[in-house]
Amino acid sequence: MRFNISLYPCSMLLALTLATAGVAHSQEIGWTSSVSVSPVFQGDSDLDGGGRYSSRSALVRAGVSADLGQGSRAGVTLSYDYTDYSFSNPVRFGGTAPWGTVQRYGVAIPLVLGLKDGWGVGVTPSFDWFQENGADAGDSFAWGGIVSASKRFQDGNRLGVGMGVFNRIDKTSVFPYVLIDWRLSDKWRLVNPLPAGPTGAAGLELEYRFDSGWNVGVGAAWRSSRFRLSNDGPVANGIGEERSVPVFLRATHAFDGRMSLSLYAGVVTAGQLRVENSSGDKVSQVDFDIAPLFGATFSARF
Repeated sequence: MRFNISLYPCSMLLALTLATAGVAHSQEIGWTSSVSVSPVFQGDSDLDGGGRYSSRSALVRAGVSADLGQGSRAGVTLSYDYTDYSFSNPVRFGGTAPWGTVQRYGVAIPLVLGLKDGWGVGVTPSFDWFQENGADAGDSFAWGGIVSASKRFQDGNRLGVGMGVFNRIDKTSVFPYVLIDWRLSDKWRLVNPLPAGPTGAAGLELEYRFDSGWNVGVGAAWRSSRFRLSNDGPVANGIGEERSVPVFLRATHAFDGRMSLSLYAGVVTAGQLRVENSSGDKVSQVDFDIAPLFGATFSARF
């Protein structure tokens, strides 16, 4: 399992692809399982019009996948994100924090069908609940999927295209993206550092691999998270949204081929916070300045 990063400021998702808890049986058809945990800190950022905000997150991924042979794979990925926001006198939100603690519960089912000449097609339906504490779970549901086609060349490089379509709490998002895993040399590699999903399309990362077991990378991605607001908050049963372009540096050490530790540092750029009412109409919106970003992820495969 290659360790991945996906950052968005709602929980600054430093994360991990097919992860999860143990399916020790069925080894005869190539089952693997893995789990990863990521603490993330986004530092203080000034809000336009006055005030500041920051966030602290804990992110967990757990999943299982099976190699079905001839380039075909199937799996299940479970996601849980916990993000605690801290606001200080946000003037354009009326001086009151627009939201507090936000949680995400999700499941995705990636399926890949291997075809001739290195081609493969994939589909990944996913179902998520994004909500502030105190929000109705039934009003917090987001769903959609990814379809893709890619070709793996004889040298191991891969290139393809994909399309994501998601219903994200009263808003439909459609985005194309490029799939790439391309070795520029024995040391350098250009990859998607994150899986595309309901928070946005995959970004790009340039990676350099050392002989010591360490590899480092620099990358960026566009991220957007929408979540249902609490029934007793300033905008009851409304919608919160956070958008940004995180830019990051990563250093990863693989211990024995089954465990790895990644450390991250970066900045959150082009940030924006938005509040809508229960009908999806804009109530308030504010940009925020560049914010520091730090995190770590431990992952293990079984």
